[in-house]
Amino acid sequence: MSDTSKRGFASMDQDKQREIASKGGQAAHEKGTAHEFTSEEAREAGRKGGETVSRDREHMAEIGSKGGHAAHEKGTAHEFTSEEAREAGRKGGETVSQDREHMAEIGSKGGKNSKRGSSNNDDDEEHNEGKGKGTQGGTSEQHSKAGKQSHKNKK
Repeated sequence: MSDTSKRGFASMDQDKQREIASKGGQAAHEKGTAHEFTSEEAREAGRKGGETVSRDREHMAEIGSKGGHAAHEKGTAHEFTSEEAREAGRKGGETVSQDREHMAEIGSKGGKNSKRGSSNNDDDEEHNEGKGKGTQGGTSEQHSKAGKQSHKNKK
């Protein structure tokens, strides 16, 4: 059987695909057969797209970092007092600890690290600042379960 994955529309570069799709959209509008979104449909589509892209934590962190750098370069960045920074950290910790999956992952890493006798590795530096070596015993499964249980009633 021949490989058909490199044929037709799918094999074209994205710019060529966009050009063809654009022509199709223009033709549909000229014929009067194009779908016209209501403001509610457009709002819902935008909301769904925003939800999807915001799940990518790395992508969102990159966007935030760029914004912060730009504000500092322009001189418009807010300079936090130690009290403001402390409060922001507290609120961020509360928010992140409500993410059961994330907390279970941290617990699992802690359990794995305790078996090696160290909790300070490159993968988990952000969660180990100021902590001693190792974790408080238990298997990674126990840590994962405890992380999930500790947030059961916080919905």
